Amino acid sequence: MKKITILSAVAGLTMLAAMAVQAQAGGALDALQGYAGATAPDAPAAKAEVAGGFTKGYMEPVEPAAPTAYVTIPGGKFTMGTTSIEQGFEDANFAHEVSIKTFQLAKAAVTVAQYAECVSKGACTEPTTGGYCNWGKTGRGSHPVNCVNWNQAQAYAKFKGARLPSEAEFEYAATSGGRSQKYPWGNEKPTSELAVFNTDVTMPVCSKPKGNTAQGLCDMSGNVWQWVQDKYQDSYEGAPVDGSAFEGAGSRRVARGGSFLSGGANRLRADYRYNGDPGCRDVGVGFRLAR
Repeated sequence: MKKITILSAVAGLTMLAAMAVQAQAGGALDALQGYAGATAPDAPAAKAEVAGGFTKGYMEPVEPAAPTAYVTIPGGKFTMGTTSIEQGFEDANFAHEVSIKTFQLAKAAVTVAQYAECVSKGACTEPTTGGYCNWGKTGRGSHPVNCVNWNQAQAYAKFKGARLPSEAEFEYAATSGGRSQKYPWGNEKPTSELAVFNTDVTMPVCSKPKGNTAQGLCDMSGNVWQWVQDKYQDSYEGAPVDGSAFEGAGSRRVARGGSFLSGGANRLRADYRYNGDPGCRDVGVGFRLAR
């Protein structure tokens, strides 16, 4: 009888020990899940997804992304390009008349938080990180997403049922509807009150309302260059005159608007052209949507 009692006691102690280990493991799991779920304010949080035995890192928004706000841009005719012989504007020749149909352009460039929504749903790939890149940095959710290439911009536009603006549409909108002016706000040279430039960091979109266009578009000059639909050519010879994108020979794509890194006023002019390989993730380049 004593032997059976002793054995029963040992078994009971073993069971209690097992339950304690299980409880501790469960508590540790809860703690780990709580840690993994903790996010820094206004920044995408890293999350691990196990697929096929491998851990794949991806980013997700920490709060619902603000919906894209669009501004209607009434159509019209304007003179695109320049007759200037200034250095840096050789590829903006020759000046030619273009007809623009009414369209809608996003009020601001796509933000980190907005882009993160597309990444978390598997429709977009992550931007590059580190250096001047905004992706993965605390407090950058409302900054324009940068370090994304033209192909990534296309994927996001498709995800949102939108498109990239044509180069002609961008210049037309950046001159407040085709007005004869150099910058979105007029002909006054850029200052820190009008645009984000000549600095080492972006700012939240729409931080410089004094630099908005007459229609209320933000950051059409400065903060980040913005990919447009067009292929790059070194002049406007043979360019469409109906406002559509140039899709002829060549592989490089156009970006417009200047960036936070732009040191000179000329690069913020509405007629200044920038170009890059569609697979290049430039630290100064982002994008905005059109429809």
